[in-house]
Amino acid sequence: MDKKDIKKVVLAYSGGLDTSIIIPWLKENYNNPEIIAVAGNVGQADELDGLEEKALKTGASKLIVADLVDEMVEDIIIPSLKMDAKYETYLLGTAFARPVIGKKLAEIALAEGADAICHGATGKGNDQVRFELAIKRFAPDMKIIAPWREWDIKSRDEEIDYAEAHNVPLKISRETSYSKDKNLWHLSHEGLDLEDPKNEPQYDKPGFLEMGVSPVQAPDKPEYVTLGFEAGAPVSLNGEKMKASKIIEKLNEIGGRNGIGIIDIVENRLVGMKDRGVYETPGGTILYKAHEQLEMITVDKETLHEKQKLSIDYADLIYNGKWYTPLQEALTAFANEADKYCTGSVTLKLYKGNIIPAGMESPYSLYSENLVTFGESDYDQAQAAGFINLWGLPTKVQAYREQGKL
Repeated sequence: MDKKDIKKVVLAYSGGLDTSIIIPWLKENYNNPEIIAVAGNVGQADELDGLEEKALKTGASKLIVADLVDEMVEDIIIPSLKMDAKYETYLLGTAFARPVIGKKLAEIALAEGADAICHGATGKGNDQVRFELAIKRFAPDMKIIAPWREWDIKSRDEEIDYAEAHNVPLKISRETSYSKDKNLWHLSHEGLDLEDPKNEPQYDKPGFLEMGVSPVQAPDKPEYVTLGFEAGAPVSLNGEKMKASKIIEKLNEIGGRNGIGIIDIVENRLVGMKDRGVYETPGGTILYKAHEQLEMITVDKETLHEKQKLSIDYADLIYNGKWYTPLQEALTAFANEADKYCTGSVTLKLYKGNIIPAGMESPYSLYSENLVTFGESDYDQAQAAGFINLWGLPTKVQAYREQGKL
């Protein structure tokens, strides 16, 4: 499609640096199309404040805010929790949000009769893939515009120059322009001093951490939390029933004030380069730990070990933007089946960035104190001799071969 034929564009809009300057850039470079800004509400809270006014002032015809919090939590986060999916210790915060945002962009673009969808992801990162694969799944013929793959702007400093020249208001300065992504599950930090792995993150610098405090600044007194699960999904916090998104929200507060869930990693991006980032995931880290604890007593050995292997594939699938695929559906079905007895409660002690198990119980527990006790039990230890003889028979035969006794 020729640029002059693009009359209406749906823009994935966060109000951050990238998407703020994209509106005037599209006006200048795509024959002044109508721009419909779409913000996916995935739990970024106050980042949505003032967004409509800013979008309209910079040239959008309207702003649509789509509430995607519960869809993200119920359809993507909960299955991933059941699978214990982690990408190189990263709890997939940004990757969880992108599929539902991409799907909604496609739906709105089709409903509005748009000619194209635009996003602000760079040509170096993973989000371009995540957005575009979701769009291709639900609007396969839609043109996609990715300015970072087209324009002459080379850096965030040049983006700020462009914003200042076009009177685009910004909440950041050149000194605080970390690349950040926030949703209900996490907050990521990239860029500036973090680009050099030898630099220690400034955890205790005011304004760096946003979802909590560093372990150094956390209270000297531990705090306990008790999580209830049904079939692997969280259903209660400290005895109070609530929906999963509310549990995550409450755990963010609790974990944040106790310095929980801060990681500093160099991860392997899909496009082939290594990238350093600091992630804050206070509630999610607590939730994953509690779920893993409950699985210890409710999931049998073979299923648990198979799920641990499949969890890497599941995390790769999410990280690489392949959520809307048959493989995801098949693996999710496995996770649901594997966790059907993962029901019960787990208590954790939080202390200065540490999560310390403090007890768990389940009506479907496979743990038998009678079998495992060091005291008197119904277990006949004499039977172990025959088991070891059969289990060790291949080893014994190998020894005979080496000794020439076969």
